[in-house]
Amino acid sequence: MKIKKIIECDIDNELTENIQELLTECFKDIYPNNRIYFKQVPHFRFLVFNEEKHLLAQVGLDYRVMNLNGKLIKVLGIIDLCVSREYRSKGIASLLLLEIDKYCVKKDIDFLLLFADNKTLYLNNGYKSVKNKCKWLKIDDRNQTILGIGYEERSDLMVKNISTNEWTEGDLDFLGYLY
Repeated sequence: MKIKKIIECDIDNELTENIQELLTECFKDIYPNNRIYFKQVPHFRFLVFNEEKHLLAQVGLDYRVMNLNGKLIKVLGIIDLCVSREYRSKGIASLLLLEIDKYCVKKDIDFLLLFADNKTLYLNNGYKSVKNKCKWLKIDDRNQTILGIGYEERSDLMVKNISTNEWTEGDLDFLGYLY
């Protein structure tokens, strides 16, 4: 297996089709089938290929500033981590999370952040489950239009500390869209 980092604007048509196929397979009924992002394009991705150069897994990453209880924090958001059905339960998702950890070394990042329905993988890889009252820009994912501002407590958040900063519960302003 080979992991490749690719900047979003460098993805060509063939790779777009491969990513789109994987995302549609993994997020069948919820993922828009005409693009390779849900609400907004990530800054970059890690892609996993086998020896035959077939795409096995992917994860999008989004770097931004957020406001946690009045304090600005730098967050690398993990978006749409997925593994092809045929290759699941082989450690590939954990391998991607490890690659993200390696990427973060000596970078100006305070936390990794993601949303998860099933938290087992992330708990096993050093993430913790948190509850915060979140504020975000609501986007209609089908029409790509702004719906307003969302504000509610979220219990599906998971974080991993990268810096010496500690995560606190309370208000989290995404200063943008929700992953």
